[in-house]
Amino acid sequence: MSLNAFLNPIKEENIDYIASKRFVDENGEAVKWVIKSITSEEDEAIRKSCTKKVQVPGKKGQFTMETDYESYMGKLAANCTVYPNLNDAELQNGYNTMGPAKLLKAMLKPGEYALYLRKVQEVNGYDEPM
Repeated sequence: MSLNAFLNPIKEENIDYIASKRFVDENGEAVKWVIKSITSEEDEAIRKSCTKKVQVPGKKGQFTMETDYESYMGKLAANCTVYPNLNDAELQNGYNTMGPAKLLKAMLKPGEYALYLRKVQEVNGYDEPM
């Protein structure tokens, strides 16, 4: 069997997505955001950055690992956002926030943010049933 299929995978394109109809261009059209997928290695690094050791109640010296899911999803979405550039200092200053994940929450309404997180998960393959 040939390994060509594994050596030459189909290149994934970035996805255009209207995260909010509140952001419009000079023609009044909703501005499309651009979302990219990340590698499993990048995902693991984000997940690790949101995981901490927590002591097991009543068990001295015993710990368990706990992932802050909200923080993980925010960082995942921020890392997958190509446009707008969430690392742009002017944009962060405009919303009085520091950091791309916080900026994303400041820019979008709660419902828009939830739908955006769902789209980011879909782009990264989390929409497929197990």
